[in-house]
Amino acid sequence: MRSVLIIGMGRFGKHLAMKFSELGVEVMAVDNNEENIHEVMNYVVNVKIADCTREDALKSLGVSNFDICFVCIGGNFQASLEITSLIKEMGAKKVISKASTAIHAKFLARNGADDVVYPERDRAEKLAVQYSVSNIFDFIELSVDAGIYEIPIIDHWAGNSIIGLNIRNKYKINILAIKKDDEVITMPGADYVFSQKDHVIVLGKQRDVEKILKNIKE
Repeated sequence: MRSVLIIGMGRFGKHLAMKFSELGVEVMAVDNNEENIHEVMNYVVNVKIADCTREDALKSLGVSNFDICFVCIGGNFQASLEITSLIKEMGAKKVISKASTAIHAKFLARNGADDVVYPERDRAEKLAVQYSVSNIFDFIELSVDAGIYEIPIIDHWAGNSIIGLNIRNKYKINILAIKKDDEVITMPGADYVFSQKDHVIVLGKQRDVEKILKNIKE
């Protein structure tokens, strides 16, 4: 079973801890605020109240025993930087640190972070794409100009098959799955025939998806 250490029980750290626990991952949650720790006590395997800017406190955690260490300090970049550097020096296998700006990310990477996440930026960018045009129900960014989109079908697709519509060549997208009521059909065959209320999960470039959306009635 995988194990993770999460330092910092702000909103991001708390939700990360709860989701990992839901997925069956062993979580140790650490924060210097007892109230923050109390909120996740029923979800994680182990908790500890500690000031992780202190080297002795970090040593007591045994950071090298975890598969991944997350540094989720929100409002104190100096503390985040120090903790990232210290746990890497102590033998942490993989360190993922939370950043709020590109400059912070550069310093974290230089000081031991194997990866840097921007939860606020990533969520904002996802919302911007999702609501910039109508009928995008979900979106996962893969690159600057490409992603995975959940969209409804064009009306005239209903009653026709994927191969009959020549979806890949005509629309320049790949259909990964189809949401049909409460059912999800993954990797549908070329002979799949669309129904009127189907949603498709497609992989493609944003400009090509937007061309499809222009043909969907509000």
